[in-house]
Amino acid sequence: MYPNVQLFINGTWRDSKDGRSIRVLNPENNEAIGTVAHADIADLDEALAAAEAGFAAWRRVGAFDRYKIMRKAAQLLRERQPAIANLMTQEQGKPLAESLTEVASAADIIDWMAEEGRRAYGRIVPGRSPNVEQKVIREPVGPVAAFTPWNFPINQVVRKLSAALAAGCSIIIKAPEETPASPAELIRAFADAGVPAGVIGLVYGDPAQVSSYLIAHPVIKKVTFTGSTPVGKQLAALAGQHMKRATMELGGHAPAIVFADADIDNAVKVLVGTKFRNAGQVCVSPTRFLVQRGVYAQFVEKFVALAGQIKVGGGLSDGVTMGPLANDRRVTALTKLVGEAVAQGAKVELGGKAGEGLGNFFAPTVLSNLTPDMTIMNDEPFGPVALMVPFDTVEEAITESNRVPYGLASYAFTTSTRTAHALSYGIEAGMLSINHQGIGLPEIPFGGVKDSGYGSEGGTEAIEAYLNTKLVTQFN
Repeated sequence: MYPNVQLFINGTWRDSKDGRSIRVLNPENNEAIGTVAHADIADLDEALAAAEAGFAAWRRVGAFDRYKIMRKAAQLLRERQPAIANLMTQEQGKPLAESLTEVASAADIIDWMAEEGRRAYGRIVPGRSPNVEQKVIREPVGPVAAFTPWNFPINQVVRKLSAALAAGCSIIIKAPEETPASPAELIRAFADAGVPAGVIGLVYGDPAQVSSYLIAHPVIKKVTFTGSTPVGKQLAALAGQHMKRATMELGGHAPAIVFADADIDNAVKVLVGTKFRNAGQVCVSPTRFLVQRGVYAQFVEKFVALAGQIKVGGGLSDGVTMGPLANDRRVTALTKLVGEAVAQGAKVELGGKAGEGLGNFFAPTVLSNLTPDMTIMNDEPFGPVALMVPFDTVEEAITESNRVPYGLASYAFTTSTRTAHALSYGIEAGMLSINHQGIGLPEIPFGGVKDSGYGSEGGTEAIEAYLNTKLVTQFN
């Protein structure tokens, strides 16, 4: 059963003060399956007051005790994994196997960040005089405002939440209204594990109203956002007006470069799985497949054959490997992008159309005969569309990779160490994965450059954004 999702403010689950709510739709058939409470300014004010008091208390909890509470939350999440994954598939559409993986991954992220919080050390810097002591102290930045999208309802929340809590910060999360139940269950695990009232707040509502109110409010000291580049730029500008620290994990248009010396079968297997995971609604999803001309025809043929075996359907149905898109806006956007490309000369190798009947389905799609001026080659498709482009030289592949303003993820397949070295220093992206899909693990950095944002939400770097550095120098 899908619940009617409530706000979580000051340790209490409750409806909004004015009783407003928003319908939640199942993307498989667009039928209403529940509601989510719609917060207004009065609710936000209460959440802010709670976060301020919660921060004052949580920052005084020792790192080891914070660690123990977080580890308990991770364990509760693992125990509740099947039920939470079922909710996620109902509201987001991804196959149940992917939802189960997302919940399991979230628990691993909590564990990793809990450990990092125990090691957020300061340091002693030797003074120039024997009478001078110089200490570098790491302190939590303060209450955090976090804004997360619908494509990974738990994964995008847990990275921000875990880093904030590990550092000693409180946090207010504005989670997605389209997929509210699974992030609510994540928060429930933390609450049940013993996180004090006020340390975590969870709200839903009008994104523009919530973001503009929280970011500008003096209680909030740090802003973190995952979503589109246009919205991210607006929020970063607002944060800048108020001198708030910000982490921005924004859009991408990832190249996947396949060289003639690569293991083509392995490249096809990895890239088909990576491209069509979550129906392509992944910020690090490969989109521009740059294939060296000598193996281009072979790669496209094998890619199309394997992608053609994907079974599309409802996420809870047996054997389904790709579910519907999360909302009808994505179907409209993809139909327009593909249609414009085809009208300009692109060739449909596979798919290319929305599904018939109910639901937000779109077929796994492969396009060829593309040109750099096509909109789909410049705007992030954010869906199950692979763009095939031949190239001749390493320099040509690097130039095309860097042509767009995005710089989040990139992929390459080659057996040449010389080529791998050239790509490592030539590709303008925050992440480059060579000969496998190695992006997104808790222990490694996750973030982009250029219009894909700044800051990291993985590895040891993730907790840095939630800590202030203070120098104390003393003459004895």
